[in-house]
Amino acid sequence: MFAQKLPDVTFHTRVRDESIEGPNPFRWEDKTTADYFAGKRVVLFSLPGAFTPTCSTYQLPDFEKLYPEFQAEGIDEIYCVAVNDAFVMNAWAKAQGVEHVKVIPDGSGEFTRKMGMLVCKDNLGFGMRSWRYAAVVNDGKVEQWFVEEGYSDNCDTDPYGVSSPQNILENLRARKTEAA
Repeated sequence: MFAQKLPDVTFHTRVRDESIEGPNPFRWEDKTTADYFAGKRVVLFSLPGAFTPTCSTYQLPDFEKLYPEFQAEGIDEIYCVAVNDAFVMNAWAKAQGVEHVKVIPDGSGEFTRKMGMLVCKDNLGFGMRSWRYAAVVNDGKVEQWFVEEGYSDNCDTDPYGVSSPQNILENLRARKTEAA
């Protein structure tokens, strides 16, 4: 269902550029999987969509709040990827007051599809979206997977727990204790 090495894709992002005047001082910038993951140990989490209840109430805010604890466990960055465009992802991050978690737009779902996590959510009017999951990724390779149960198209439920930041932190700490 998922790959050991992250798929190589290009993400079409929008970045702030102070040299651009007006109400929308952003420019397009393509970033690759390597740009985000090479030489770093990160937590990557994915969710069905920006501005949705579980994602906005628990998942993104808790990753943001627990960022220092992840750093203490050797995590360099936390990334949130969703099958939403760059405009939506940036607006959501701004609305959530995010300072530490970086959002990655996967507007066409290419990364999500290549990860084996693309599901149909037509039953909610969403179309194709990501299944909820997280991973600890070291230099572009998956160390640990946290995939919510029930992976399927048009799932009647939206499970959340396995991919929660609290569960991932617990697992990181347990692995560190085992290695000691």
